[in-house]
Amino acid sequence: MVLPKGWDKKTLGESCTLQRGFDLPKRLRVKGEHPLISSSGCIDSHNEPKVAGPGVVTGRSGSIGSLFYIEDDFWPLNTTLYVKNYFGNDPRFIFYLLKHIDLKRFASGAGVPTLNRNNVHSESILIPSDSSEQKRIVGILDKAFASIDKAIANTEKNLANARELFERLVADSIFVDPDAQQWESKLVADLAVKEKGSMRTGPFGSQLLHKEFVDEGIAVLGIDNAVKNEFSWGKHRFITDEKYEQLSRYTVHPGDVIITIMGTCGRCAVIPDDIPLAINTKHLCCITLDHDICLPEYLHAYFLYHPTAISFLTSKAKGAIMSGLNMGIIKKLPVRLPSLKEQKDIVGKVSEAKQNYLKMTQLYQQKLTNLQDLKQSILQKAFAGEL
Repeated sequence: MVLPKGWDKKTLGESCTLQRGFDLPKRLRVKGEHPLISSSGCIDSHNEPKVAGPGVVTGRSGSIGSLFYIEDDFWPLNTTLYVKNYFGNDPRFIFYLLKHIDLKRFASGAGVPTLNRNNVHSESILIPSDSSEQKRIVGILDKAFASIDKAIANTEKNLANARELFERLVADSIFVDPDAQQWESKLVADLAVKEKGSMRTGPFGSQLLHKEFVDEGIAVLGIDNAVKNEFSWGKHRFITDEKYEQLSRYTVHPGDVIITIMGTCGRCAVIPDDIPLAINTKHLCCITLDHDICLPEYLHAYFLYHPTAISFLTSKAKGAIMSGLNMGIIKKLPVRLPSLKEQKDIVGKVSEAKQNYLKMTQLYQQKLTNLQDLKQSILQKAFAGEL
């Protein structure tokens, strides 16, 4: 570690003292002008402060290493560490110094990770001895970070706009009946194959207990398999062959459409052709379609993007005592149904639009990553005495 001219080599504890915040139960909080700072930032206000501003606060448990600079007097809660003593150093400089150190790497604990301030205090650092030099560096960092933060905000806005444009394109341009009212009006129940159990939820109550899951055997599908709106393997749950014999009426077939009806409602997926023998849980409604009437991929896209489906599912889920749907609701969902040829065309257009959207998303996500990397690069130069 080369020592720049006018800089000192110290431990962090010699440059600032981190102190645990103060408990303040909700029942004792009184709305006021002083921010209450938790490990995730300002969550409330109180009528009296504990610490004079400006101040620096970081997450001690929960959001480990998150950093906040507070201009005014404030109350740091006990999920945080705040800087109690700056030893004459510029508070804003200490804020950037802690960002550079990356406090997340000092987290410890198997259950809920916590930040041990004693470990942090022993970290070796380089720091300018002259506070005017600290303020000069802060001025450069503030200006650079303001520009980067503006670029980040614009990129995040573009990312949100890309999603909105994709959904609007699908709803307004792809799911449009070119011949006015030529598409049939059906209910989801009309689209299922005419067999008993063609629409089904999984086993309830004592039919399948958590203790009956085993390490291998017949797969059991749940919310996690549809939560991304496409099929993916999530948590591994299995039952024995003997248990499957009792629950075989809940078997999931290739091409079935599953939709979540509890927890995160309205997420859906098409079961892939290579699915092994599996059943679904009570958290899913599983639909075996009549493929001469409706393509699984069409119903999947309809659930996700058609305004009628979105409005119907949203209103029914919110109208429940607890957020949730049921098979009766899914059965009654109205569907505008074109011919199979038109369904196939629509599925292709939706897929193409989604691929374009994902490519755009990847570009914006990469830009966000690059901007965050730029911040770290600037911090690296700042605390090597190169600014």
